[in-house]
Amino acid sequence: MNATDRTPADLLRSALAADPARPLVTFYDDATGERVELSVATFANWVAKTANLLQDELSVEPGDRVALLLPAHWQTAVWLLACSSVGVVADVAGSPAVADVVVSGPDTLDAARACSGERVALALRPLGGRFPQPPEGFVDYAVEVPSQGDRFVPYAPVDPEEPALIVAGREFSGAEVVERARAEAPALGLTGPGSRLLSGLPYVTWEGLGAGLYAPLATGGSVVLCRHLDRVGEEIVAERVESERVTVTAR
Repeated sequence: MNATDRTPADLLRSALAADPARPLVTFYDDATGERVELSVATFANWVAKTANLLQDELSVEPGDRVALLLPAHWQTAVWLLACSSVGVVADVAGSPAVADVVVSGPDTLDAARACSGERVALALRPLGGRFPQPPEGFVDYAVEVPSQGDRFVPYAPVDPEEPALIVAGREFSGAEVVERARAEAPALGLTGPGSRLLSGLPYVTWEGLGAGLYAPLATGGSVVLCRHLDRVGEEIVAERVESERVTVTAR
């Protein structure tokens, strides 16, 4: 990664320039058996499409707040980087009532209705599938995102010193996210390119976000993100560590 990277979106652009084909996010859902692997290029494409959806279809502007009512999931990681790309504040598990936009999984739709702005629903089905019946009052992400552009250019430059992330009640600028991810990477066992971290931590704390996305991205590593990891035994976890060539775990 480049020393000049100041936002999470900068980190992704550097990763794309360095090695677009390498894996970045591998996702397991141990409740459904789903496994998805996204290369840097594929992940960046989803981020660009989602950022275009935010900027052009949902009309968000830098400084707006996007409440993310989503679990630790590859699509949540996409939304976090899309928010960074546009310059809006990703408020993880934040209050929909004070958000300009809410992005909800299928289990939090009732709570998300408190948002008076745009509402986006994610089915979180395998392969990014859509809802069988779109939730009333919501845009179905899986329906809207495929038609968005594959390249993203923000209308206004993103200021790395402006608020970018709120998690567990704490606010971080884009620069602070990058700095903290870099600083904490060695303690997580991330030593640089080739490091591969398996995380079973939720995304509702900084620790979960750092291990499950930002620190691997900041060090040229990759993450094996596991949802519902508590539903499988240690033998399965050990087999996954071996098959995925994991170098360090955070659980």
